[in-house]
Amino acid sequence: MFFCRNSTHQQLINYVSIIVLLLIPVTQSYGTELLADITSRLLKAPISQGTFQQEKHLKILSRPLMSSGLFTYDQSKGVIWKTLVPVPSLLLVNESQLISGQGEQNVPAAFGKVFKAMLGGDLNELTEGFFITGENIKSTWHLQLKPKDEFLQKIINTITLSGDIELRTLELQEVTGNYTRIDFTQITHPTQLSTEQETDFERLSP
Repeated sequence: MFFCRNSTHQQLINYVSIIVLLLIPVTQSYGTELLADITSRLLKAPISQGTFQQEKHLKILSRPLMSSGLFTYDQSKGVIWKTLVPVPSLLLVNESQLISGQGEQNVPAAFGKVFKAMLGGDLNELTEGFFITGENIKSTWHLQLKPKDEFLQKIINTITLSGDIELRTLELQEVTGNYTRIDFTQITHPTQLSTEQETDFERLSP
């Protein structure tokens, strides 16, 4: 999904980007007027799925690295991030596990905290984890998140989110100067998972 200097850093960046997807079905107000207004505009559903198009901009390259695929979010199971182009790959994430082609690993505590905040729209978890600014205008909203956590600060400069009734764009600016943009399209909210999705999520079961 992303290309970084080493596999551990790559998986950490992957994970941060994916957990931000959990803003899609947020179920509670974050407690500030801005976030409450934005939350009220978002569609709330236990399952969200769609397509993504990703651009990874590296300072050492003149052109971005492009990839695309499918994502699935289930509020009780986690996230499936399936890259189809240019190289097929599968990443599965929940609050405590991350499974990729490189195997299984525990989720770092700092990321687990952010995951929980995004998943539940928890006021204390989110506001304690990020400095948040943004705007909510007639047709779209924008948020910028700057991490407070020292561990996240070593990796992420800012996360910028934009959308309407759905999260449409995510931009992640790394401390290195590299940045990633992800556009989300064809978002739907099925009433149940497909057989293939259920099988993928079973790999995350205890």
